[in-house]
Amino acid sequence: MDEIIRTIAVFALPVLFAITMHAAAQGYAARYFGDNSAYAAGRVTINPLVHIDPIGTIVVPVVLYLFTGFAFGWSKPVPIDFSQMRNPKRDMAWVSLAGPLANLAMALFWLIVGMLLVATNVGEEFPHKVAEAGIFVNLLLFAFSLFPLPPLDGGRIVISLLPHRLAYQYAKIEPYGFFIMLALIYFKVLSFWVLPVMWLGNVAVNLIASPISFLLG
Repeated sequence: MDEIIRTIAVFALPVLFAITMHAAAQGYAARYFGDNSAYAAGRVTINPLVHIDPIGTIVVPVVLYLFTGFAFGWSKPVPIDFSQMRNPKRDMAWVSLAGPLANLAMALFWLIVGMLLVATNVGEEFPHKVAEAGIFVNLLLFAFSLFPLPPLDGGRIVISLLPHRLAYQYAKIEPYGFFIMLALIYFKVLSFWVLPVMWLGNVAVNLIASPISFLLG
C-alpha cells in the first residue's frame, strides 16, 4: 500500500498538468480558428480543476492501476464546434494536433526540470522521480492521443485529411471508438503504436533540449 501511495504522489502533478495542457491547448487552438465554445465554457485555462472529470481523471485510473498496473483515463470533453471554424475540415486537424503537441512541450519542460535538478545537485529523490514521471506521462499521452481512431485526436486528424466521402465513412467509427480502444488495450495491440511513437517523441525532446544539456554539462 505504501508503494501505491508513493506512486500516486509521484504521478499526481504530472498527470494533472498533462491533461490540463492538452485540453487548454485544444481550446486555445479552436478559438484561434474561430470557435469560442471552449473559451466561453472557461476551458482555455491552466487551472486543472476546470478540466478534471472525477470519474475519468481520478476513479478509473486509480482503480485500473490497483487491479491491472496500467492506468488509463480522460478529462472532461473540450467543447468544440468545428462548424464555427473558418475551414472546418482543415482546422479540425490543427485543433486535434494542438493537444499532443502541448504534451510534447510538457515532456520537454519536465526534461529540462530534470536537467536542472541534476545540475544543481538536488539530492532528494522525490523531485527527480516527479520529473521522470512528467516526461513519461506526457510522451504516453502524446502517443496515445495520436492513435488514428476517432474520437482520439489521431482519428480526427485522419478524418480531416481524408477525402470527404472516405472521411464521412471513417467518422462513423466514432460511437464505437471507446470500445475498440479498450479491446486494443486489453489485447496489448495498442503498444505496437504507442511505444514507437513515444520513442520518436523522446528523441525529439532530447534533441531540442540538447543545447541546454550541453550548457549545463
